[in-house]
Amino acid sequence: MKAHILQHVPFEGPGHIGDWLAARGADVGTSRLWESPALPDPAAVELLVVMGGPMSVNDEAEFPWLIAEKRFIADVVARGRPVLGICLGAQLIASAHGARVYRNTAKEIGWFEVAASGAEQGDEGEQGAAPRFPFPAHATVLHWHGETFDLPQGAHLLASSAACRNQAFQLGARTIGLQFHLEMTEPSLRAIVDNCRGELVPARWIQDEATILGRSGAHFAATHALMDGLLDWLVRD
Repeated sequence: MKAHILQHVPFEGPGHIGDWLAARGADVGTSRLWESPALPDPAAVELLVVMGGPMSVNDEAEFPWLIAEKRFIADVVARGRPVLGICLGAQLIASAHGARVYRNTAKEIGWFEVAASGAEQGDEGEQGAAPRFPFPAHATVLHWHGETFDLPQGAHLLASSAACRNQAFQLGARTIGLQFHLEMTEPSLRAIVDNCRGELVPARWIQDEATILGRSGAHFAATHALMDGLLDWLVRD
């Protein structure tokens, strides 16, 4: 498997996704976009993972490589290759397919529950409809985002939280966007806390540093299992 990772900042790497890729002997390439805007040939990508970052998809003046990155993502999706977007990555998938990305009513930072959505976005029983990822009824996951997005045309909502409706979506048969972070490990969580602790201000949906780090051990096994299952499902035969 030839996998490629789009990484936007040094402190938001693949985390547990790297473990999954290593266990499967994947040939992994990485575009470190803060260093170079170079992107691979989309035809050579068999799995694309788009990571998070503190910038907005709308910051094209400050980060002009976002323009080419969105075109690249849309190209890989159109080829029917498995694509996973995380946080900013999910927002980039949405933006690349014409959906609006904008500030949410509240920042959501910490360990909060998401719940599987109903079928209001469409009927899984429709003839010829793509299989839908079986998102669990409830999961406690790590959030670190201040923006949200509209669903791209034809996408299906998979999960929501109390603070943010569009938390996970599926576009077609092989593309999933997650607003939250299933990939976090202890080192990667510490890295994002160290680099973004200025955002940890008292608010309804923002936990403090001690709470975020203190609860991580109780949730990592479950979030990593969900990440493994989601990746296995994306690359299924």
